[in-house]
Amino acid sequence: MSLYPSLEDMKVDQMANAQSQHQYVAQHQAAVAAPPAPGQMTAMASSSSLYPSLEEYMGLNLSPEMVAANMPNVQAVVPRQAGTVAMGTSSMVAPVTGSQNLGLIRANVTNGVRQVILCKDGKGKIGLRVKAISKGVFVSFVNNGSPAAMGGVRFGDQILQINGENCAGMSTDQTMSKLRKASAERIEMALRDRPFERTITLQKDSTNHVGFVFKSGKITAIAKDTSAARNGLLIDHALLEVQGQNVIGMKDREILEILAKEGKTVTLTIMPNFVFDHVMKSMASSLVKNSMDHSIPEV
Repeated sequence: MSLYPSLEDMKVDQMANAQSQHQYVAQHQAAVAAPPAPGQMTAMASSSSLYPSLEEYMGLNLSPEMVAANMPNVQAVVPRQAGTVAMGTSSMVAPVTGSQNLGLIRANVTNGVRQVILCKDGKGKIGLRVKAISKGVFVSFVNNGSPAAMGGVRFGDQILQINGENCAGMSTDQTMSKLRKASAERIEMALRDRPFERTITLQKDSTNHVGFVFKSGKITAIAKDTSAARNGLLIDHALLEVQGQNVIGMKDREILEILAKEGKTVTLTIMPNFVFDHVMKSMASSLVKNSMDHSIPEV
């Protein structure tokens, strides 16, 4: 997960930190110029609100207590020392998106490796199909309600091993045969998390739009001066997930309904069309539309 989920987050954080640093320097200089009398306490700046220099704004009480009570997604802004850089997800700054945004968390693409243990259902199936690409094997379909879906397997995951055997160089048919012959009680797989995919977080404007056009699930146009344009969304990419929910096979109006009902922040998971088309090649459209897993991932 990135330090700043969207460009808007970075800009707001920069402004907040500039205000905070300015207040800190001003109070520090005042303290040096006029040292406190013996026994007198001097309050040094340790800002804890998004608007560190404002206790009231347009009639609103913006004290740290009021911000914490009414805007829990706003993180405290603490002045950074010169030369230091915040690293890691624990110091992620997201004043607009919110550090606990569920869509951002569900859509997170780590590209890391994880182990999945599955069993077969009553029909002897685990509910997925694969596609061999460039000597790798990738998940091209996850059946709704299947063991694979319940085990957290997602479209685009790369299968590295099946029961300890490396999948590099296997064909699509060889991989499916390996899965069919595997024990019904226990199938161990090592998966790399969606290596061809990436996420982009966007912020809606006052008209509830983020600024892109799509047709048949593929991005076809980007509007100027919108969050989509500012955050680097590209055309010729397929929409795979909205807020972490798989939308492959959904009708455009269904995807629009999901986008419309979300809050101000929307995280998209996308894949270049040429990769997506290759992964989806030979997949029956009726199967994708009617049976693809569209459940919302647990976090």
